[in-house]
Amino acid sequence: MKNTRVLITGGLGFIGSNLAIELVKRGARILIVDALIPGYGGNPVNIEPVKDKVKIDYSDIRDVNSMDRLVRGQDIIFNLAGTLSHVDSMSDPMTDLEINCRAQLSLLESVRKFNPKARIIFAGTRNQYGKARYLPVDENHPQEPTDINGINNIAAEKYHLMYTRVYGIKTVSLRMTNTYGPRHQMKHSRQGVLNWFIRQLMDRETVKLYGTGKQIRDVNYIDDVVSALITVASTDTGWGEAYNLGGIPFSLKEFVQTAIQVIGKGCFKVKPYPSDRKKIEIGDYIACYKKMTDTYGWKPKTGLKKGVKKTVQYYSKLKHYYW
Repeated sequence: MKNTRVLITGGLGFIGSNLAIELVKRGARILIVDALIPGYGGNPVNIEPVKDKVKIDYSDIRDVNSMDRLVRGQDIIFNLAGTLSHVDSMSDPMTDLEINCRAQLSLLESVRKFNPKARIIFAGTRNQYGKARYLPVDENHPQEPTDINGINNIAAEKYHLMYTRVYGIKTVSLRMTNTYGPRHQMKHSRQGVLNWFIRQLMDRETVKLYGTGKQIRDVNYIDDVVSALITVASTDTGWGEAYNLGGIPFSLKEFVQTAIQVIGKGCFKVKPYPSDRKKIEIGDYIACYKKMTDTYGWKPKTGLKKGVKKTVQYYSKLKHYYW
């Protein structure tokens, strides 16, 4: 990656900032694009270790003129900008549509017109599948989302892969699962509950587990996700495909119990689902990531206890920037 020109959309967010820090270590030339929309997770503190080694443009990916300018000359585009909240997508579907569909298509058009040789890695989501009909879920599993966010992410992924088939632009979609670790926003739970559980325990609050608490989730520590992104971007094969970025399966109860063990304090209780969450709950989810392993040699490596410990250490020092 040395001297590779890299554009990261949503680069001040959770995954984008961790990716930027690792790429700087590898000698890449980084341009971050982030509109810092309140509540979406962008935080300038996230790139503090490399703030003098990256360029930042505070454009919105919905701004066509800005994206026409910014995609020029880039070797790799990590397209990570988007909304993640399942609940928000149901209460404000038009914003979800704007950011997760129209803006994605607009970005692809900018690349087609001004930089068709760029490689694009798109951040898809396991929420595209909806409720699992069988486990583990492979890439051929039917996609029947339980919310607007999942539907819009399917469309965005299909835009990317179609631009490979029709225009020859190299794109890949990585369907990400539940990712946790340092630099995740901690002000609310709408973009993922794992880090929210850690915040609650650090604040001596009681964690509320809905349903039985035994729902299984694939869990990925951020370093493994960053490794996958860089591996895909550095490889000449596998373009024009979607891949499950599966993790290590744990029940939500097991995740919380591990966090309590690491933090040395905390408790939880099980409660019935609120009506709005019950309608979009997917049940157990375990991904089959064999295709990812066969193509790129990637698999998750970070154990849960180690990942939670590193996460707690980070926020113990810097939580005043995130709480």
